Amino acid sequence: MSMLTWAEQEVKIACEREAPDRKNNEWDYGCACYESALKAYKSLIEDGHSGFSWSITKHILMRLMEDKPLTPIEDKPEVWKDVTCKNEEGKLYQCKRMSSLFKHVRPNGSIYYDDIARVTMHEINTDTNWNSKTARDIINEMFPITMPYIPQDKQYVVEATEYLSDRKNGDFDTVNYKFVTCPDGEIRHIERAFGETKDGWKEIDMTELVKRIQMHYERERKEHNEDNKRKG
Repeated sequence: MSMLTWAEQEVKIACEREAPDRKNNEWDYGCACYESALKAYKSLIEDGHSGFSWSITKHILMRLMEDKPLTPIEDKPEVWKDVTCKNEEGKLYQCKRMSSLFKHVRPNGSIYYDDIARVTMHEINTDTNWNSKTARDIINEMFPITMPYIPQDKQYVVEATEYLSDRKNGDFDTVNYKFVTCPDGEIRHIERAFGETKDGWKEIDMTELVKRIQMHYERERKEHNEDNKRKG
């Protein structure tokens, strides 16, 4: 069985499972995705790719699909688009080759770069991931972006735990950033905490963190007891 015949058979089986009642090749979202992938697969085979060239081409295709540049980005004027907002301190530029990459020029002339797609925060208790500016700022301090820049295939994953010491603050008012798993698999400790204060979102010390964690669990206990009373 040829590679193409095998792939066509796999897509046929997948489509039949995705839309068992599909008739006359009517359009189906899931099947359309399978069939589109088959077109790309067929194109690679027709171009004669196999073995090592197949792996290289796959890597290139994956980077393009993930909006990642194929060659390093250099800090040249033609690479940047001015996206500075009114009342913003300094200047802000967005990369034309990679929309997630920004260049900040502070009023004093110093420069720092921020790739808003290179870091994800994993909240341990809820097992959810989301984009956290604070987590990104921490990683930018630990691993500053320099030019020329080529984004890695994997993200920095920051492990953190959220707490809510006071119900009036919404879903959470304290975050403990524990450690980060780097794209190469290395684990680096962070152990920094940030929380809602009267002056806004600020970094807090470990003593304040422990206090807020205790308040979090005390609040949960009281709310649980009150809920049981209402149900009883």
